[in-house]
Amino acid sequence: MTEAATQKPLRVSTDGTAGPYLMVPVSQLAEVRRLLDSRRIGYWVEENAISLDGTPEIAVINLGRGGDASAVQSLLDSVR
Repeated sequence: MTEAATQKPLRVSTDGTAGPYLMVPVSQLAEVRRLLDSRRIGYWVEENAISLDGTPEIAVINLGRGGDASAVQSLLDSVR
């Protein structure tokens, strides 16, 4: 799955201590949530979206400490 504005692939990040997470444009949040829900992947969405210098708002989807970053990345990569 690619980010609509940049056409770059969405990537699961594993830096930090809270577990893997995704940063996705708010405009694609519903689509990514449907995909995760369809595979019964646990997650939660940060309450606040981020926007810098007028760029589209970005939402953070946390997969939790037990989240399988590789499986989620494979799922995202399978969507064109």
